[in-house]
Amino acid sequence: MLYLVGLGLGDAKDITVKGLEVVRRCSRVYLEAYTSVLTVGKEALEEFYGRNLILADREKVEQEADHILKDADVSDVAFLVVGDPFGATTHSDLILRATKLGIPYRVIHNASIMNAVGCCGLQLYKFGETVSIVFWTDTWRPESFFDRVKKNRQNGMHTLCLLDIKVKEQSLENLIKGRKIYEPPRYMTVNQAAQQLLEVVRNQRARGEEPVSEETLCVGLARVGAEDQKVAAGTLQQMCSVDLGGPLHSLVITGGSLHPLETEMLSLFLVPEGHSGSQSAEGLRT
Repeated sequence: MLYLVGLGLGDAKDITVKGLEVVRRCSRVYLEAYTSVLTVGKEALEEFYGRNLILADREKVEQEADHILKDADVSDVAFLVVGDPFGATTHSDLILRATKLGIPYRVIHNASIMNAVGCCGLQLYKFGETVSIVFWTDTWRPESFFDRVKKNRQNGMHTLCLLDIKVKEQSLENLIKGRKIYEPPRYMTVNQAAQQLLEVVRNQRARGEEPVSEETLCVGLARVGAEDQKVAAGTLQQMCSVDLGGPLHSLVITGGSLHPLETEMLSLFLVPEGHSGSQSAEGLRT
């Protein structure tokens, strides 16, 4: 049996009781290590679970899936995912591979940013399509995701922006030369995402469109599910400088019209007065 086990968002103790029981009885336990991260490392998980974990990076999951599935038809194998197992399409691919090999599977769900984002006070049923914002480079500055932001705004829906994670990435030079040398991990911050978004806003304005502006209400979130999680509500401009601390970060672009309860909840997280471009709780209604 192949088990896909969600680990939640915080630390080692966020695994469900059912998930922990599975982990402790499986013959092999893999830890997916590239679509998200917990606030604790592999060693802390091993200590709490009482099991050795095999790190599964992008290369292993996408190119060596057969190794993960080996003997799963006659023994139990667990594949651990931060958040919920269906938070990334890669995990659906693993299930499809297992099914083609006649390997049964079972999914044990957990909290993910897709539902835990509700901690900021925005109502989940008012979210539209989720988008991903990637690190720009000197030669690659994609803006195609913004079409979905525009569509969401037109429909009065909020947009959850998942921010880029670079783990075990190679430089172009090392990739070309076939050298297994990897760059240090990088995690996009709300500040970096907002700065890129402001450039997209300026480009949109030059084309005569302005679905989002510097004054659009946004919400920055950091380490959701952890004891030190942080939430800040303010303008897109303010998101460029608000301090949310360490990773992981997410950003929400609101849909414009807020329910009174959303307004009241967001007022709990307003960027402090005196911060660049600070707006009042009344401003949340616009």
